[in-house]
Amino acid sequence: MALIPDGNGRWAQVRGRPRSDGHRAGAEVVGRLVEAAARLGVQTLTLYAFASYNWGRPPDEVERLMHLFLTFLRAHTATVAEHGGRLTVLGRRDRLSPELRRAVETAEAATARGASLHLRLAIDYSSQEAILAAAARLDPRRPPTRAGFARLLADTRGAAAVDFLVRTGGERRLSDFLLWECAYAELYFTPTLWPDFTVAEFEAALADFHRRERRFGRLAPATVLAREGGTDGLRP
Repeated sequence: MALIPDGNGRWAQVRGRPRSDGHRAGAEVVGRLVEAAARLGVQTLTLYAFASYNWGRPPDEVERLMHLFLTFLRAHTATVAEHGGRLTVLGRRDRLSPELRRAVETAEAATARGASLHLRLAIDYSSQEAILAAAARLDPRRPPTRAGFARLLADTRGAAAVDFLVRTGGERRLSDFLLWECAYAELYFTPTLWPDFTVAEFEAALADFHRRERRFGRLAPATVLAREGGTDGLRP
């Protein structure tokens, strides 16, 4: 599962508060939804925390976001480890502060053996950059396969295929997030701003996903039966 938590800034603005208040409120939602995801059996949850193009935001907002990531990692690493979870970060690290890089490495090392929910935070992440980096590592003497290319993406901490992507805030696009991994993902868009996104709505989104029929380009079973004349036409 993947989440694009959009709407923190707008949530704060409509309340006449600084955007940083929206980001803090959004971070609290992350903690609640991670607990819900683990309880509901989600195996991998990837959160779009900071896109590479977000560096274009005002420097003070970027600085507050980076401090928020640092605080989140320090506050939640022990909890994730205690519950048998795993925490990793994908995206570039060379533009992060040394302090934040150390916190990332500490969190990944402390939770490396976790076998329950795998929480992945995308920080300074661009799917197009990740794909380009993987393409640059292709062997020109061998034609690439999907599986082989996915392994190259995995080397950049990507390539966990997404079944279900949820985006809050009303926008209906992927915004350079897990483009390869979302090739067959089911998409769910809600106008709810991220700080208002509740566990109940998270559960409703998952229920919507489970009602969908995923065919991956194949015919639905009912269609196959109709074409073959019902169950009598099926061969054992």
